[in-house]
Amino acid sequence: MELIADILLVAGALGAGLYCFVLARRLKKFNDLEKGVGGAVAVLSAQVDELNKTLTVARQTSDNSGSALQDLTTRAESVAQRLELMMASMHDLAPQAAPANPPQELHEVIREEPKTAMVQPPKQPTPPPAGVMFMRHERSSGGADS
Repeated sequence: MELIADILLVAGALGAGLYCFVLARRLKKFNDLEKGVGGAVAVLSAQVDELNKTLTVARQTSDNSGSALQDLTTRAESVAQRLELMMASMHDLAPQAAPANPPQELHEVIREEPKTAMVQPPKQPTPPPAGVMFMRHERSSGGADS
């Protein structure tokens, strides 16, 4: 009876040794840097590094674009203010009524010289206006967030 127990014990030890040997080989293949999970982890790690670099470049580009857009928006708002002032000053001028029947000489000039329809500059330069022409008014930013 004791001999049978020893034989079974030796057989179990050999089976466990064989099982450990097979597991060791599988673990080597699993952690292999070329084909196994170790290689996949290495590839993923390299991709994460590349994505971090790309994200940093994209963030810098978007920050630069945002600041350029902010500058352009500020310039556009100042130009819009000036245009609004010019439009407001145009309302003060009396509209010039166009004649119902243009003079006959105008029709003759148009017929004779259709290629020279460009407007000629005035012969004498106009003097600059005296005094302040436009006043700048600051807008309050109470209605919209900038």
